[in-house]
This record gives sequence, C-alpha cells and structure tokens, in this order.
Amino acid sequence: MYIIIKHVWFHPTIKINYIRMKYRKLGRTNFEVSEIGYGMWGMAGWTGSNDEESFRSLQLAVDLGCTFFDTAWGYGAGKSERLLGELVKANKGKKLYTATKIPPKNFEWPSKREYSLDDCFPPDHIAEYVERSLENAGLDSFDLMQFHTWEDHWLDDDRAMAKMLDLKEQGLFHAIGISINRWEPWNGIRAVKSGFIDSVQVIYNIFDQNPKDELFPACRAMNVGVIARVPFDEGSLTGTLTRESRWPDGDWRNTYFVPENLIPTVEHVDKLKPLLPEGMSMPEMALRFILGESTVSTIIPGMRKSIHVRSNMAASDAGLLDPHLMKELEKHRWDRTPQKWSQ
Repeated sequence: MYIIIKHVWFHPTIKINYIRMKYRKLGRTNFEVSEIGYGMWGMAGWTGSNDEESFRSLQLAVDLGCTFFDTAWGYGAGKSERLLGELVKANKGKKLYTATKIPPKNFEWPSKREYSLDDCFPPDHIAEYVERSLENAGLDSFDLMQFHTWEDHWLDDDRAMAKMLDLKEQGLFHAIGISINRWEPWNGIRAVKSGFIDSVQVIYNIFDQNPKDELFPACRAMNVGVIARVPFDEGSLTGTLTRESRWPDGDWRNTYFVPENLIPTVEHVDKLKPLLPEGMSMPEMALRFILGESTVSTIIPGMRKSIHVRSNMAASDAGLLDPHLMKELEKHRWDRTPQKWSQ
C-alpha cells in the first residue's frame, strides 16, 4: 500500500512533485504504519534541540506520509510526549499512530538481570505513568504502550501484564509492546512467545543483524510487529564520525562514543564506504538495508531537521537495495555485547 503526495513544498528553492510512502502492518494490530516512522528521543534528550524546529520537522514528516511516531516519558520527562500531542491536534483529519513508553520505576537504563518486577514495573507504577503520559500528550489514548526496559524473567510474575491488559481494556491504549535492551535481542523472545505483546522495539541495522537469528522468526510465528530502532547506529552509519568526534557538554553521545567504542566503530564504517553506490548517501543505504527485512514493520530514525526528514522519508520511495549489495552488507554484521558505556 502507498500514497502519493503531490506538490509538497519543502523550501523556497526546492520542490518535490511526487513522494511515495509505503506502508506495512504492525503485526497483529492491523495498524497500517509508514515503513519509515519517527523516533522522537532527540527532541528532548540531545543537545541542540529546538521545539520550533522540531515541530516543523514533525509536521513535514506527516505531510510526506509518515504515520508512526514513537516517544517516551523518559524523553525529557514528558516533553517529547507533549510535542506529539500537539502534532496530533494539528492533524485532526489524519490518522497518526502514537507510541510511548513507561519508564522503569528505578529510572535505570538499561535494565539488569538482577532487577525485579517491583524494581521496575510494579502495577501501581504502570498505572501512574500511563496516566502521566496521557496527560502530557493531552490524548484520550495511545495506540501503543511499551515497557521502556525489559527482562524476560519478569514474565514469572503476572502482575505487570495483568495490569497492562486491564488498562488496555479501559481503552487507555490499544496495543502492548516492549523495548529490548541494546544488543540483547534474545531477551524478549519469551515475551514474544507468551502471546501478551503486540510489538517489539529492537536495535537492527547493518551492524546489528543478530535479531534475525531467533527474535525475528519468533515474531513472524506470533505475528508480532517489529519496530527497528537505532538504524544509524547512534550516528555512525551517517558516515560523519571520525576518531576525533566530540559533542557539547551534556550530550549523552560523549558517554557512548568513548574511545573504546568510537575508534572500532569508525573503522567498521570505513569498510562500508567503498560499497556505497554512486549518488547514494550512507543514511539512505542504511535505511534501505533495513527495509530489505520483511519482518520489520517500521523504522524509527531520529530526526530534528527538515533536511533529514526529507532524505529519510525518501528511502521508502527509493525501494529495496540491489540484492548483490544486500549480500555484501550482510557480511558487515558486527555482534556486540553490552558494556558499561553502551547504555
């Protein structure tokens, strides 16, 4: 399924006559979501974000056919949720799918094996933050409510899922999802097979291909939607990082791209550059690689500037990569394990 948007003006000197956005089902929810969605973390958690510019970018994405927007209470303690609510109100005639996440009670990201359900998602905490998110956004309901951290062993205690099902029955949201820890796609397979959840959000990109091993087959078997996050590997797959890259004080990327991570990451990216087809950017190649995986329902790149919205949305229209290039990119799989800096 696709729509064509005619005569969309981006800039006084730039006119695009036809933009085609394609759509996919988000698992068994039957939500028809744009295959390029919108990740809203950078609008509240990164330095340099500007509300006015953020809203212009969000509206441009809507105008280009984007229908899936992912936020969280943890993105600026509700700030990103408020932006999403404003976007929905400004587009009352359009169906925008809204997704948010409940923060863990201990406010620790990522979760650790030793954390109990009571440490992170006791029932009263779940109910409190569902209400807070609805109040922040000014909405009566969200389409998708997700756990912002996850441990499969929490399924041993049925209180959290019982509370989620109760709130869903009340109409406060329409589907349930989990966000899987970085580089732990195995730590969500039990949730998928349990039948409780409708979607998983997982890191999947040219480097992080291991969800294909076990998680994606389980999702296909259970008709669970897949939301691919971190498509650009936190920025490395834009091709702009160097061994000297630094960010303003307070930007979380300074704690993620420590030398132990930054240097090997740049080395891996450099090996990709000879594969870039003429006229194609690395972000486009990264997105179209993910679109080649049919299990993925939508991709949620973070975007704050209109130029990035335009180029990322266009990846859907560009279609799938050449099969030979896909095979070459698959060879660049890079299996990693969580570290102190990986968050």
